[in-house]
Amino acid sequence: MSYRTDRRRRQISRKGRPMQLMRPDESTSITVMAYAPPPQAVTLEDGVSVAPFEAQITADETAAASYMPANGDWLMDNGRRYTLTDAVPVYDGSTLSGWSLSAKGGA
Repeated sequence: MSYRTDRRRRQISRKGRPMQLMRPDESTSITVMAYAPPPQAVTLEDGVSVAPFEAQITADETAAASYMPANGDWLMDNGRRYTLTDAVPVYDGSTLSGWSLSAKGGA
């Protein structure tokens, strides 16, 4: 494991909080430790300012559960449900080390 991956894991475990990833039909659900940095940009949707929800997770929980995040999945955080719009794998060389998740919603 490279220094970059080790640093990312430490940041997620130190600053992260438990969140739940689930399929929209609620057939599969896993709990992950996720770090959600403060929003950086705000966009306008239907005349309302919306900040995209970004979260970073390690691949440990997803690999253990054989779960691959996909667009349309739900991310639950403190009772709020977000819909994934993008799930980008993060690699350390050829090894999957985590995911960067983009979501919208918050209902």
